[in-house]
Amino acid sequence: MSQTPDDITPVPPTPAENSSGGAQAPASRAKAARERATSTEPQATRRPRSSSTSSSATAAAAAASVAASVPPSSSPSSSPSAAPEGNARSRRLAVPLVAALAVGAVLGGASGAGIAVLITQDSSQQTAAVTPQQGVVINNASAVTDISAVAAKASPSVVTIKVSTATSGGSGSGVIISSDGYIVTNAHVVTLSGATNEAIWQVEDSRGLLYNAKLVGTDPTVDLAVLKVDGVTDWTPIEWADSSKLNVGDVTIAMGAPLGLAGTVTTGIVSALNRSIQIGSSAVPDQSDSTTPDQDNPLDFFQFDFGQGQGETQATQESIAIPVIQTDAAINRGNSGGALLDSQGRLIGINVAIAGSGGSIGVGFALPSNLAKRVTTEIIATGSATHGLLGATVSDQARQKDSTSVGAVVKEIVAGSAADKAGIRPGDIVVTVNGVPISSSSDLTATIRSLAAGTTTDLVIVRGGKPQTITVTLGTFR
Repeated sequence: MSQTPDDITPVPPTPAENSSGGAQAPASRAKAARERATSTEPQATRRPRSSSTSSSATAAAAAASVAASVPPSSSPSSSPSAAPEGNARSRRLAVPLVAALAVGAVLGGASGAGIAVLITQDSSQQTAAVTPQQGVVINNASAVTDISAVAAKASPSVVTIKVSTATSGGSGSGVIISSDGYIVTNAHVVTLSGATNEAIWQVEDSRGLLYNAKLVGTDPTVDLAVLKVDGVTDWTPIEWADSSKLNVGDVTIAMGAPLGLAGTVTTGIVSALNRSIQIGSSAVPDQSDSTTPDQDNPLDFFQFDFGQGQGETQATQESIAIPVIQTDAAINRGNSGGALLDSQGRLIGINVAIAGSGGSIGVGFALPSNLAKRVTTEIIATGSATHGLLGATVSDQARQKDSTSVGAVVKEIVAGSAADKAGIRPGDIVVTVNGVPISSSSDLTATIRSLAAGTTTDLVIVRGGKPQTITVTLGTFR
């Protein structure tokens, strides 16, 4: 069982203790931060982290502009006029019992397991009333860092998602992608890790207002989903970045609601690109290009916990291979579906998982924004998204006897498949797809799935020790 972090105050057992000015649990840094955010006393000036004068000035101007449009933290929230009746309410934040969380992947709650956290609105034993958060707090616009400016810019576009059923519940994060209420998140957030497609979904915006949402569609093949809040017309959509232009070492900023703490900002860098991981999915299509998880590989799915156990995969689950951006920005349970941003506040990825089951160890993963943009566009248009199918059984070349190279070696070809029509043969070693390096069977599957059905793409294979390029028109993964 995970330990309660120093900066999290457990929920007091009774309302009386919660409101009392007498003996209670020692004040935490989180509580102190809330008190400072609502204080009228001036805050101490902090030196900008950036050493560039022009960069800091630009950041200050951006933060000042955004801060000017955000009400002070002490201002009461107002209900949005465009929302349906009863759709927006003043925020009551449910503080999770952190000691109950065995953090593995980044879903804020779980279904069917003893570690499930139900986010409620009125339970005095599990909720604590606090002043609604009003976006990112900027107390001194002349001394902000570049990160402050990015957070202030993106904050109105990042939301907390609360999911509940009659027996379980959880929370995660989401990103607003249109002014009229479309939100992208992870499929495992809205389905409670595949437990249900029938739930109550609530969205909490950066002002602390709650909205009822409906499910537009899910794509368990790449763990993405789209929610819709009706009746809004003036939300601030995130700005998309081109994830294919990223470099290792680029600055990353993660925003979301880890452990239910809305509006949390962490920073890091792009640690690796062209990475793939295998994770558990309880709702994947039956048809697949066959790959077998490698139990010696720490990136295989059994190492990722989506709230269904202590880092163990349920027997009913299948595995999916997904392409990811690796970052060392701190990502924890509840960050699922939240934003991974670049230094300009643009969306470069949707946070999806972390390695291990004990909280952030600096190895986090996000689905690339180009994939998220394609999939969400298709879901909004048709209710579902398509994915490419090669039609081959593949294995890791590095695990073959006497192998001196990496790649995905073809073992079998499905008759009439895209691979068959393109002339791919058993024994061929796939080393790149559309210029993306392939070092394992998981890489190949993840890269092919990231492409839409019917896409024509170039594969570089090694046959008889010689490389050659084969053009393939992908089939449809169902």
